[in-house]
Amino acid sequence: MKKKPGKTSRKALQQIAQERFGYEHLHPGQETAIQAILDGHDTLAVMPTGSGKSAIYQMAAFLLPGSTVVISPLLALQRDQAQSIAGQEIGEAAIVNSQVQKSDREEAFEDLEEGQLEFLFLAPEQFNHPETLERIQAAKPSLFVVDEAHCISSWGHDFRPDYMRLGSVIEALGHPRVLALTATAAPPVREEIVERLVMQNAKVVVSGFDRPNIWLAVKRFEEESEKQKALIDRVVRAKKPGLIYAATRKRTEEIAQALEEQGIKAKFYHAGMKKTDREAIETAFLEDEIAVLVATTAFGMGMDKPNVRFVFHADISDSVDAYYQEIGRAGRDGEPTQAILFYIPKDLNLRRFFANRGGVENEKLEEVAETLQDQTEPVSTEVLQEQVNLSKSKLKTALHLLSEVAAIDTEATGEMTASDTLENPEDAATAAAESQERWRQFERSRIEMMRGYAEVRDCRREYLLNYFGEQFDAPCNHCDNCKAGVTVEDSDRQPFPLNSQVVHPSWGKGTVMRYEGDKVVVLFDKVGYKTLGVEIAVFRRLLAQLP
Repeated sequence: MKKKPGKTSRKALQQIAQERFGYEHLHPGQETAIQAILDGHDTLAVMPTGSGKSAIYQMAAFLLPGSTVVISPLLALQRDQAQSIAGQEIGEAAIVNSQVQKSDREEAFEDLEEGQLEFLFLAPEQFNHPETLERIQAAKPSLFVVDEAHCISSWGHDFRPDYMRLGSVIEALGHPRVLALTATAAPPVREEIVERLVMQNAKVVVSGFDRPNIWLAVKRFEEESEKQKALIDRVVRAKKPGLIYAATRKRTEEIAQALEEQGIKAKFYHAGMKKTDREAIETAFLEDEIAVLVATTAFGMGMDKPNVRFVFHADISDSVDAYYQEIGRAGRDGEPTQAILFYIPKDLNLRRFFANRGGVENEKLEEVAETLQDQTEPVSTEVLQEQVNLSKSKLKTALHLLSEVAAIDTEATGEMTASDTLENPEDAATAAAESQERWRQFERSRIEMMRGYAEVRDCRREYLLNYFGEQFDAPCNHCDNCKAGVTVEDSDRQPFPLNSQVVHPSWGKGTVMRYEGDKVVVLFDKVGYKTLGVEIAVFRRLLAQLP
């Protein structure tokens, strides 16, 4: 029996968690997020991997009348969550995705409309089918959950264009209460999630980023052969199972082969493999049939394996966001674990190359804008692709850039029209190209922040937590720098408080993220992360505090 919405005491929430859901207790972040939803807030919960984000929407759904729609990008994750709900007996759950038969799809929608279904799991691309929106509209859900919400952010490390329409979907559904969940979101990503989902009376809950059971370290080398040998030696000696992340598909295969030659049961995993092969390897790793999995970033989202004893990075990540999410897959059982980055400075060149590729030329942006302007009715991406000479991925990028400058409108079904503000396609293309360059500049700045982590001369845990907007008093005594007693002497000169707003004459508004000795790191809205000397910034009046 569902309870009526409204204020639920802390004691009552803990009791429900224990008696109905089998949890020992709710963490403070979980409790705060659940209560925010019950109090009528759209809520963004930013909590690290393994901290129980699914418990938030499950308990909120149990306590609210009406059904719950859960948007999740991975089919395997949808299946796992639906099975978990079935085991708890908290309501009926169904999945609608590309692998579901038509009869099962129809049964799921009928159950939803008749009030027999509590949870409906969908991938965002399901809204390509107008029927999906119509059937959910008829059911009038009370809670709309967006899992892996960082996928909606163009500033995030895992942007997915299909997430962009979710704000329109929410409005088309009459704006049910919205819960967005993610394991990694720096301040600018959080702001974009709230904006793009049109969250009302939004409450942002950020909790639990400190994972003290994870030992943090960086091993620096000058030659690739030296780094490779050290990595293999460390893996051989390490307690297993473990994960290794590499930058390219070829690297994953090379490392896995080298480990197998050492007698370690290792497999590689990347997006170039057949889907059935990837699924078989995922299952084998989860069931401890593989000692070490060597993967690209294609692996990991939604993975629930508590006993990963190490996450090693054979190559530097493209951002602190991605790195933190990846190392967060270790030690989810709370036992000691290791996160070690094997680092060569020249590895940054590959990340910079990746950050600069994949763009769309100005003339192609103009062509897409003109083609949209010529349409007499909303058009799908598939129809539009037949009229422009662009690949599917390039077209999606172009459409995203044009939507960034308000040149096009996207409906809940994913169909697009030229916006009322699109008068001159050439001007729209120029504005979109400028937006693209700002994005590239931001990506380059995030790579520099990752370089900063690799080369920082004080507490690494403090560096990571500052990046996500959390203050931390070093030393942590659980990273290589703290163990070695390596610190940067703190400067008494800290004229701008952490997380305060400042403005630069050229770079505009920014947020003070951290101090490194006599330097200050600021995240600017326009150009990303910048490091400035404190004395120069003050003397030359490069930074001014905003009220």
